[in-house]
Amino acid sequence: MRRPAFLSRLPVDPYICALLGTVALAAVLPARGAAAPVADGASTGAVALLFFLYGARLSTREAMDGMRHWRLHLTVLACTFAIFPLLGLATRGLVPYLLSPQLHTGLLFLCLVPSTIQSSIAFTSIARGNVAAAVCAGSFSSIIGIVITPLLAALVLGNSGGGLSLDSLVSILLQLLAPFAAGQLLRRWVAGFLVRHKKVLGYVDRGSILLVVYAAFSEGMVRGIWHQVTVWRLLGLLVAEALVLAVMLTLTTFGARKLGFNREDRIAITFSGSKKSLAAGLPMATVLFGAQASLAVLPLMLFHQMQLMVCAVLAKRYARQADASASPSETDPEATPAAEPSGERADAAA
Repeated sequence: MRRPAFLSRLPVDPYICALLGTVALAAVLPARGAAAPVADGASTGAVALLFFLYGARLSTREAMDGMRHWRLHLTVLACTFAIFPLLGLATRGLVPYLLSPQLHTGLLFLCLVPSTIQSSIAFTSIARGNVAAAVCAGSFSSIIGIVITPLLAALVLGNSGGGLSLDSLVSILLQLLAPFAAGQLLRRWVAGFLVRHKKVLGYVDRGSILLVVYAAFSEGMVRGIWHQVTVWRLLGLLVAEALVLAVMLTLTTFGARKLGFNREDRIAITFSGSKKSLAAGLPMATVLFGAQASLAVLPLMLFHQMQLMVCAVLAKRYARQADASASPSETDPEATPAAEPSGERADAAA
């Protein structure tokens, strides 16, 4: 389903509006009493379903073929799981002046989650970058993140992540990795069904995440967590996230150039290495943080919208540069329509 024209011109992701609406619903009508364990069980099932679908959709052959561009993928992985976490640790200096300890924990968590896939592909396509590399980079990040993110969380968050122990870490890996592995094992039988019902399952994906958000924020409301957040703290969080995004975009852009990548590869690295996945991060936060998940996912939700808005502008700038430097034969009328589906795809992914 295509977005209406007036929505396509808005800088706000409609899905973010749905997430904010879910948060508002949890604030007004949180799951209490007998409804609380039902919401918690439904959230656990939604997380398992999400990671099963992730595993069932990923083509192992395509992922293996993409490994031939190993320098690019290692660069993106280093940005996602090394530079980002180090930058998150550096923001500790903003506590308590700009960030509260709880919001810093959420900011640090967002620095640990995998890179996004859909919007990275869409923006890379708009910018005339290496789309195949963006597909593989995002896929590798998602696979590795199922294991690496909980391990990094145990390492850098410590007790602020809800008291991560070896038993809880094993439980987390089972809740995330087992459904993913089941999806991979059953892919040969279910892949056709997933392709035929791709649009419907897209709604299932997003609906599952909304359920996870509702359960997390309901528990936060019941426990009174939101009394710890003020407007000034939220503004401080936005400033901190803007700094993180600016630094990562700068590092990926100029770092890829210094490493000798061509223009198309640099674009893929910029968009894949500077972004974080809301779809993967939300269910992970629910498993990792439990009752504290509502505050933990708030920085990720805000960062997701920020990265979409900034990268949309950046992608269009890259596209204009490509058009300006192209020869007349490369911009003839027969070649121009090929770029239109990319824009439509970006609207759908964003």
